[in-house]
Amino acid sequence: MLGGLSVSRARGAGRWPRHAAAVAALCSLRALGDAAAVPAAGADGERAMLGGSPERNMVSAARGLPSSCDLATRRNVRWMAQLGSQAYAGPVVAGGKVYVGTNNERPREPGLQGDRGVLMAFAAADGSFLWQATHPKLAAGRLQDWPMEGLCSTPAIDGGRLYYLSNRGEMVALDTSGRRLWALDLIAELGVVPHFMTASSPLVAAGLVFAVTGNGPDETGRVPAPRAPSFIAVDQVTGKVRWSDASPGANLLDGQWSSPAYGILGGRPQVLFAGGDGWLYGFQPETGKLLWKFDANQPAAPGGERTHEAIVATPVIHQGRVYIGVGHDPQRPPAGGRLWALAVGGDGVVTPAWSLGGAALGTTLSTVAVAGGVVYAADFAGWLHAIDAATGVQLWKYDTFATIWGSPLVADGKVYLGNEDGDVLVFAAGRELALLGKMSFGSAIYTTPAAAGGVLYVATHDRLFALAASAAGAAAARSSPDRRPAPFGRWPKRGDP
Repeated sequence: MLGGLSVSRARGAGRWPRHAAAVAALCSLRALGDAAAVPAAGADGERAMLGGSPERNMVSAARGLPSSCDLATRRNVRWMAQLGSQAYAGPVVAGGKVYVGTNNERPREPGLQGDRGVLMAFAAADGSFLWQATHPKLAAGRLQDWPMEGLCSTPAIDGGRLYYLSNRGEMVALDTSGRRLWALDLIAELGVVPHFMTASSPLVAAGLVFAVTGNGPDETGRVPAPRAPSFIAVDQVTGKVRWSDASPGANLLDGQWSSPAYGILGGRPQVLFAGGDGWLYGFQPETGKLLWKFDANQPAAPGGERTHEAIVATPVIHQGRVYIGVGHDPQRPPAGGRLWALAVGGDGVVTPAWSLGGAALGTTLSTVAVAGGVVYAADFAGWLHAIDAATGVQLWKYDTFATIWGSPLVADGKVYLGNEDGDVLVFAAGRELALLGKMSFGSAIYTTPAAAGGVLYVATHDRLFALAASAAGAAAARSSPDRRPAPFGRWPKRGDP
């Protein structure tokens, strides 16, 4: 059993676990919408991933979503499920299941104690716990597998299989019932040395699973394994490496926690890798041939000032352009950043269409959403920016007064954005600023809301919520078979049985 992977399933009705104290956060993940994919889905048509499609645009086709909720009365709350004490991966929804990455602070399996990375699966209909896959921590400790951070990779689901990167630096393939199909140890087999955490969210396209390996510098800034791959393409069926790339080499500025994107640029399919060296790379998906690369730290204009940042956000491909912002380890304070809109030609020539940065837009962990001619971009300092997609002119911005780790999700004519204060702010999508509401969950949010089937899924630090604009939400929450119902009008509290 590779890396101590353990899969356990529900044994019947559960009970409310007790609350535990939250601990400091490190890695950041963005979650999905349910936009259409570029390549065809697997044989059973079941497909989902970070961003909803390989282009990674944070836009969902879901409709009928709520703009508000009340946790005390459970208005618009269909159900709630307990997680560990940290959650950075997901939620992602496919085939009637919701998947979330968390830690093991509230063990669901008595025989599996201690700090672990955990992938949990719940029934989308009622929140009942289905199964979990757990991974013990690496012996290297915080330098490669930060304590208590859990599992930080949002799974990609395709054709009844799901793929993710574990906290142990493994690419793991399971079926959607939790049965292990294969696993690739990036550390033992490829020589990768993760920096703090392996966090990339894979995508599946052209029969391959693409992911950033997490290879990075040590605590002194030196890169221990400059020849180890930073980016890999793995056969979806066999788990064998088809090709890999180590372009950043010894030039890494920070850890590598981004995720790849796939789409059509310049008339040909390409897969994009955002490196910890601050460069964006475009590859031929089947062979790994480098088609182009772009220095995201270059001055916006000749003679201007360079930035000195890695890339944590995931690139987005939309209507022939690529959108990407620079950023760094969230343990460091925000700084002046830059968001690029790039036109990629068929000859591999990359031309900046526009950029926004400096005092106008800070460093970011977040992936953009592009809809209706507007780019919605969040920076780590807590601002949501609406930018004209054609010109780069800033249309409006809003200060959420808390750091932002997740990404904006556009769905149902609205923009949803969570922050570290535990709020999901809801805006009207469009060229004018209109705040529609604020949903407060009382626990930090490091993920992005997901939308599917008229339901909005929100993962806070320690709980997963399903929100639906229906009076039936409260009744469904009280009757969920995964938990003993709390007294009407409040959620379970510390010490509740």
